Amino acid sequence: MSTGFVVRRPAVSDALAMARVHVRSWQETYRGLMPDSVLDHPDAVAARERFWTTALTDPRYTANRTAMASQDESVIGMAMAGPPLDDDADWALHLYVLYVLAAHHGTGAGRALLDAVVPADTDTSLWVADPNPRAQAFYRKSGFVTDGTRRSEDAVPEIRMRRTGAA
Repeated sequence: MSTGFVVRRPAVSDALAMARVHVRSWQETYRGLMPDSVLDHPDAVAARERFWTTALTDPRYTANRTAMASQDESVIGMAMAGPPLDDDADWALHLYVLYVLAAHHGTGAGRALLDAVVPADTDTSLWVADPNPRAQAFYRKSGFVTDGTRRSEDAVPEIRMRRTGAA
């Protein structure tokens, strides 16, 4: 078994595998923060597969940057960034998705995915669950800082973090 991983742009044929990893990552990350009925919903994988299929094929999302990490031909994580949607946005990109299976935390896969979708010289924002100390520490290590903005999305409290790109 290989100890490395590969990061690449996903194909639409990867949508189901990405959906499974997306849902499993939610279950690993948000158990206790989100209702079990959401995390274990029988249609969760199908909904995420529709999401990824749309994100990879719909012309409305051509400005998005998408990457997936795999090891031994199995998806272990994914990331997606695109134009910001926040009303007060004065930054160029927003990181919408970054998930890596818990078994692969600390391997560098998360950093490689972040780097694949967010150039270091680009002003970027993201929303992260609060509390989620592991993810918040990862983003701080990657140069993101909280900007004091909070919201609640699907009953999960979140904080916004931003990184100013270095020219």
